[in-house]
Formats: sequence, C-alpha cells, structure tokens
Amino acid sequence: MHIWRPAGNVRVKALGLAWRDNRLLASEIYSDDGALKGVRPLGGSVEFGETWRDTILREFKEELGVDVTPVGKPMVDENIYNHHGALGHEIVFVCDVIFPDDAYVGQDYIEFFEDQGQPCVARWFEMDMFESGKIELFPNGLLNKLKARSKYSDALN
Repeated sequence: MHIWRPAGNVRVKALGLAWRDNRLLASEIYSDDGALKGVRPLGGSVEFGETWRDTILREFKEELGVDVTPVGKPMVDENIYNHHGALGHEIVFVCDVIFPDDAYVGQDYIEFFEDQGQPCVARWFEMDMFESGKIELFPNGLLNKLKARSKYSDALN
C-alpha cells in the first residue's frame, strides 16, 4: 500500500468530469489503513507552462490511454483540506469532458497506474452515491457545485 501526503505548497490541479449514463468516472482514494476514503474525478497537477485544458488531455491519455475533449468553461475552486494530519492546498480547475463512446464499454471499473507506478482503480458512480453520503466526492465542495449546476440547468429547461 502506498502512503500519500499532500505537498507542502499550493498545487494547481485540473480534473475532467467524464460521464456515462449519468454516472461519473472517479478514482478511488484510500486511507492509510486501506479503507476507501472517497473518490475524485481523473486528472492531475498542472505542469509549469501547461494550461489546465492541456493537463486534462495529458492525464487521461497517460492514465487511461484515451483522448478526451474538454467542453465548456471550467469550475474553479480553492480546496484546503486535511489528509491524516497533513494540510493540503489546491487551486482546482474542473470541467466536463467528452469520453470516447467505445472506450471501456461494459466495464464498471478501470485499472490504471499513476505517474509513480501506483496502481489505481476508477469506477462509474451514480450521483446518488455521493448525495446519500455513501461515498465522499473530492475535492471538497465539488458535489455542491454539481448539484447547483444541475438545479440551474433544470430551471432553464
């Protein structure tokens, strides 16, 4: 098992919201004891000289071998959190992505590797899993932003 701690500085992250049949693709996040702590959409750290959009393209290609298409403007948020006593601080760009229709068809989960070779699992999650509190969605505040966006789009239709 890999023990992870947040960096001791502000990090800029870009995450892509890949949807299939109203389910969100998210990577599992574990506590030090191996218990599932929550999930987060796929993406990663913005590298120096790279745009948030290019980060999303690179991360999905590196981790899953797929070409996604970011759509729309990103939601931008500041995420200050605590993970096992270590303070984390991120500026996070989050946007919808078009996930290839033919990629991972019929698979409920996807095994992949992070940059350092750490094995990871991503799954397609129904939104009610997050809304019911059965599983936590990271970064903090993302669920509320998605619910607000959904309510706003419902009001327009």
